[in-house]
Amino acid sequence: MPLFALICTDKAECEPLRKANREAHLAYLNTSGVTLMAGPFLDGGAMTGSLVVIDVADRAAAEAWAKDDPYAKAGLFAKVRVEEWKKVIG
Repeated sequence: MPLFALICTDKAECEPLRKANREAHLAYLNTSGVTLMAGPFLDGGAMTGSLVVIDVADRAAAEAWAKDDPYAKAGLFAKVRVEEWKKVIG
């Protein structure tokens, strides 16, 4: 199966929204069974987005997974890029 990187950019000044949905987001990452790695983008320590690498069947599955993320459902992201990704190192 291919890997997909989700590159998510938060809307401006949405840290309270991020914090309010963090527990549900982490539960989704941990229980979906497809998350390989994930973490926030930082700007001086403030979280400004997310990088999530998932192992799913195809782009449609990656896009569906991204839409079901509690952060996405809460309206946290200004933009979400879904990119097919090939692991080379690590």
